[in-house]
Amino acid sequence: MFNLRTNLSKGLIAVAGLSLILAACGGGAATTAAPAATAAPPATPAGGGGKTAASGFACPEPQPKTDVTSKEVNLFVWTEYIPQDMIDCFQLIYGIKVNRDEYSSNEEMYAKLSKGGTNYDLVQPTDFIVSLMIRQGLIQKLDKGKLPNWGNLDSNYLNFSFDPNNEYTLPYQAGTDSLVVNTDKVSNPPKAWADLWKPEYAGKMVFLDDSRAVIGMTLLSLGYDVNTKDPKQLDEAKAKLAQLVPNVKLFDSDSPKTALIAGDVDLGMTWTGEAFLAQKEKPSIQYVYPTEGAILWQDNYAIPVGAPHPDAAYAWLNYSLQGDVFWTMLRDFPYTNPNKAALDYAKANQPDIYNPYINSPITNTPADVIKKGHRIDDVGDALPLYDKIWTEVKGK
Repeated sequence: MFNLRTNLSKGLIAVAGLSLILAACGGGAATTAAPAATAAPPATPAGGGGKTAASGFACPEPQPKTDVTSKEVNLFVWTEYIPQDMIDCFQLIYGIKVNRDEYSSNEEMYAKLSKGGTNYDLVQPTDFIVSLMIRQGLIQKLDKGKLPNWGNLDSNYLNFSFDPNNEYTLPYQAGTDSLVVNTDKVSNPPKAWADLWKPEYAGKMVFLDDSRAVIGMTLLSLGYDVNTKDPKQLDEAKAKLAQLVPNVKLFDSDSPKTALIAGDVDLGMTWTGEAFLAQKEKPSIQYVYPTEGAILWQDNYAIPVGAPHPDAAYAWLNYSLQGDVFWTMLRDFPYTNPNKAALDYAKANQPDIYNPYINSPITNTPADVIKKGHRIDDVGDALPLYDKIWTEVKGK
């Protein structure tokens, strides 16, 4: 969630429920203006033509080249989640300007789209909010005939319950929410979500700014379902979370690793990729899978209804799906990668990047962790209860 990968995650609802989302995430008024643009690229002939990104990265040829008449594509995506080389190469090869707006939570993205922010061509919803967006008519069915590189995706990341048969979405990145701790600073590291309430950790923690993840881990600490709709259980979770929030130094879904690396915080909860990158900078930072089970998630690409440049959206998806392009995610944003062609390419051509990824229990999540993990789902009419908890507890 990603970063993410930021993740945050994923009816609410009618108009009354939407107001709760806006209160919870601070989503601004919707806009139909184009997102902020990167520098306009020059038009180029068909094919990569030996183009080189500003970093010196050699741009792969498109396989295949997609016919496009649009001159721009508007992305609404998680912060710190797309390699600059991917953007630069797409612009150079297609002569299409990439405009990018960013968000830090699923709620922020949903609020903007549901209030009429339809100028976007691609968004990156996390699993639990996809089914809500489908019901609300916010995203359109994919034309898989326009996605010849669909076969590069690993089938283990397809056909989840939030989008059976992937009619509306395709996987982008996956991962977990789990415990993170600097073992040089914390002599008694947490082993369970419930441990985070220990007084010794007060004022030393960073948490994701993610309502469903934080409420979810609180529910797990109480032995309840991460997707419970029981008002009594949610009230109990609210009371327990109210005890914890004052002890959290920082809520950050943009770059929680930054405070960990700097030593401003010593432990907390974060995403896969943030923990992996933090550990590379400071090996004493460890990722701990809690005894109650980690939270599992997957971010996806979707095309909003009314997207103004769908041909450019499909061109972007096809190009980024190439193994010789998407492997850059392992380099820049190492979450769990659902693109088997990218992993095969990295294994053959970038072993210094592939081997740390595949050998790490952070990025290559162990099977027993997945089996014991919990996926956050759409809770339908109960979602306002979750929003009320977040607004009243974190808003204090």
